[in-house]
Amino acid sequence: MPTLDLPRQLRNFKRAPALIKADYEDFVVEEIPLYEACGSGTHTYFLIEKTGLATQHAIHDIAHALNVRRRDIGYAGQKDARAVTRQWMSVEHVEPEKIEALHIPRIEILKVTRHNNKLKLGHLQGNRFWIRARQTTPDRLAEFQDALARLAELGVPNSFGTQRFGGRGDTWEVGRAMVHNNIDEAIDVTLGRPSPSDHGSVRHARELYEAGHYAEAARQWPSMFRDQRRALRALAKSGGKRKRAFIAIDRSTREFYISAYQSYLFNQVVAARIESGLGRLMQGDLAWLHKNGAVFEVEDTAAEQERADRLEISPTGPLFGYRMSKPTGEPGRLESEVLSNEGLTPESFHSERLRVKGGRRPLRFQITDPGIRLGADGAGAYLELRFVLPRGCYATIVLNELFVDTQPGDTGIEDDGTDTISGL
Repeated sequence: MPTLDLPRQLRNFKRAPALIKADYEDFVVEEIPLYEACGSGTHTYFLIEKTGLATQHAIHDIAHALNVRRRDIGYAGQKDARAVTRQWMSVEHVEPEKIEALHIPRIEILKVTRHNNKLKLGHLQGNRFWIRARQTTPDRLAEFQDALARLAELGVPNSFGTQRFGGRGDTWEVGRAMVHNNIDEAIDVTLGRPSPSDHGSVRHARELYEAGHYAEAARQWPSMFRDQRRALRALAKSGGKRKRAFIAIDRSTREFYISAYQSYLFNQVVAARIESGLGRLMQGDLAWLHKNGAVFEVEDTAAEQERADRLEISPTGPLFGYRMSKPTGEPGRLESEVLSNEGLTPESFHSERLRVKGGRRPLRFQITDPGIRLGADGAGAYLELRFVLPRGCYATIVLNELFVDTQPGDTGIEDDGTDTISGL
């Protein structure tokens, strides 16, 4: 996966080389539910442990085993593919005994109960992580412990990690083309333009698209890539009309592309403000109250700065959209500059094809229950980090503060699924 040059909170800390995700068991994630299932209702809730599977792949396999549609499976958030992850899912009008009887490779059913509504994206309090860093410098344990404690005190940059931008790192480019109403560009990036990160049948499919062999390209894409296959079949049937191909892509996928572009622009604001401090309030800021997610305008910077120093509140950045609340003063000027550099205005996110409302996101997040210890197993010594993050925050950003990963990351998505888009 292409890497991003992400800003760091601990810029003076010398990062250590490390091997992250050498094995699935080296990266364990467990969801912290927003609420407990009540034990009764028409929806069956089930806790799964999946190994080496992206969430959407797991949903595909479960839906196939239950003979239901993928959209019938509810879930609170996406989880990494190259990891062991535990997360809740739901399905309506399926008996718990049928869930308990499932035998699906790389998926284990841990718990089954009932509830009265479908589990939806964002119904998640946070995630607990256990991460092993191998081939690193265990003699620096005390330094790592101090650095992790400092991050808990200052907060971590709330940047979107590489997982947000897909295996090729280009999902934001599709979203940008969509906002600029350049459908040809969006389809070309989605289906063509082979890159060094493409291999096997996927690379061959992209090459066939570039050559105009749409039906053959559709057959080359693996079955999990349903949107690409549908778009290519639409191209073949319509004689190459890109608009038909675009419409064939699932709405939720199109929403994700736009969201990736919002994430790309948000990261630029984080990078611009980190030098002055992600916890430093400016006149005109819109601040985030961490205990409940409320957003309010900062009128008395000096008075509110004490709360920011305690990590009770933080400045926010933009998830651009036509209804997004805008800061004033220097924060407003900075955000307007980021948008104008893209040749856009907030109204660019509201058109016949787009209705992207937008929202605010804190520039930093709090890490809780942090710890790090030495360990060893059959594969050798390691440093094991543990911590809890709020939903929508990336463990890779924490790791980026401490380590230089010596292997590429996976192509899984680690996301809270918060929906700020409608009408695509």
